[in-house]
Amino acid sequence: MLFLNRQIRFYFHLLFIVCVFHLSAYSIRSESIEDFDTIRKSVVQIKVFSQSFDPYSPWSPGSLSASGGTGFLIDGNRILTNAHVVSNAKYIQIQRYNQTEWYEAKLSYIAHDCDLAILQAIKPKFYEEAEHLELGGIPELNTPITIIGYPIGGSRISVSRGIVSRKEQSTYAHSQVDNHLVIQVDAAINPGNSGGPAIQDGKVAGVAFQVASKGENIGYIIPTTVVNHFLKDVEDGIYNGYVELGIQFQNTFNSNLRSYYKIPDDIEGVIVNKVFTGGSAFGYLKPKDILVSLDGKKIARNGSVNLDTDTRIDFVELIDNKFAGDSISFEIIRDEKLEKIVFPAKKMPDFDFMRFSYDQNNDYAMFGGLIFQEVNRNLLSVWSRSSNTSGGSQLLYRFYNFISDQWNGTKKADVVFYRKLDHPVNTHTDHFLNLILKKFDGKDILSLADLKVAIKESKNRYVRLEFMDLDFPLVLDREEIQKANPAIMKTYNMEQ
Repeated sequence: MLFLNRQIRFYFHLLFIVCVFHLSAYSIRSESIEDFDTIRKSVVQIKVFSQSFDPYSPWSPGSLSASGGTGFLIDGNRILTNAHVVSNAKYIQIQRYNQTEWYEAKLSYIAHDCDLAILQAIKPKFYEEAEHLELGGIPELNTPITIIGYPIGGSRISVSRGIVSRKEQSTYAHSQVDNHLVIQVDAAINPGNSGGPAIQDGKVAGVAFQVASKGENIGYIIPTTVVNHFLKDVEDGIYNGYVELGIQFQNTFNSNLRSYYKIPDDIEGVIVNKVFTGGSAFGYLKPKDILVSLDGKKIARNGSVNLDTDTRIDFVELIDNKFAGDSISFEIIRDEKLEKIVFPAKKMPDFDFMRFSYDQNNDYAMFGGLIFQEVNRNLLSVWSRSSNTSGGSQLLYRFYNFISDQWNGTKKADVVFYRKLDHPVNTHTDHFLNLILKKFDGKDILSLADLKVAIKESKNRYVRLEFMDLDFPLVLDREEIQKANPAIMKTYNMEQ
């Protein structure tokens, strides 16, 4: 009897636990459903009709295409998404969950250097019964995260879940050159997810934007530190972009190197190798300076600083959080003495040619079927896939070293003869293809604008084109070229 009573009490106790568990699970599940219902009302499907220009044939208007992505509502009726979703857009349509009508949207701000953009609906009706998402902090490692969006062109909202697996500084694919903080997750991120929110604890932890080219289920989100920097930047109605420190540095792990520079054993930091013309550090830091700390944060021998308890980032990421005019404070060792150097942060416009550019066509000059452009990433991306890249080593070397070798201190840009539109007037010019133009008719060419002026002002019958690192010139008959230009333009559908 006693045994039976114990069994009954045990089963009642077990039943009570099961009931409590189910009630708790139901409560949690109900909260999750309610939260998700709020979240999905803020997620926006985006359709974009765009026209991308052809850098190789800059007189061509380019082809029209349609694509899709995701965005989400934040305060102020603003729709946050990726820059690459709406780049080169001619027309943008948006739609929220359970809406049947597509609404036209306008582009308010776009930041190609951090791959973010803000849209706004033209008609107020779009915002009826809308919810706005709140931005949260940077998620901790090994914590769950949810990606919401419209992948693979689907018309229904999609949800994928994963774990935060890494926090690091990495290159943003949209510009191919800018480095900012990224959060790596193992949730599925597919085409169409771009611009969608990554949710943790009901708040936005980041914006889905790219995937790893190698590996499976490795995606990346833009953290809220980068998002907040973008939102603060546009508060004055203009997007100014990121500042640049403008240095090249070296780690200090090598013991012989430390002995050579007389770095004390208790000092970490990195060594400055170069200071780029036009950067924030220009005129303040010097080669051989040892950078010990930045804004009070100690710099390690590999150039990293503590971001939080489980993350170290490159010290230059701290510069990313600044705006033009903000103070940059370094503790340095110079000539074996500890000093403090303070200087203002500023943009470095000379760096822009290294980025992919959007929403604009490449400018060019044509002279007798010889096509010239300023060297930039857009041109190189298509030139590298062309049928004739012979002799292009000079072109590539100068592009990737234009800033570090300080050529930007004496000229705006390299001008390259990269393409020939065949005509009898330009035979025997192939040897000069893919070379940097140095002089035109005796005038130095420091930019495409210089070349256009030189072509217009040229009066000599025989025009002499001099190319960099080449001992002999290309000589052309200006009068023959003037006669041939209209026929060349007509043949190749160039605007008159």
